[in-house]
Amino acid sequence: MAETSPEISHQEGEQKKKVAAAEHAVQARQKQALELQREHILSQRTSNEHRRAALKAALEQVEAQLAALN
Repeated sequence: MAETSPEISHQEGEQKKKVAAAEHAVQARQKQALELQREHILSQRTSNEHRRAALKAALEQVEAQLAALN
């Protein structure tokens, strides 16, 4: 079995760090988008009971997605 050189191991480590950072950035953007959706839903005001029910359902969905990201 051939040993890997320290240079290759270092490059693999750097590549893994870059992938992890990119995944973290994607997750952060998703979280930010969901938080903006949540704020938008919370800012809506209506006296229509059906609209309120739809907003409540949308808010629950967004909060569930946020919980899944955390």
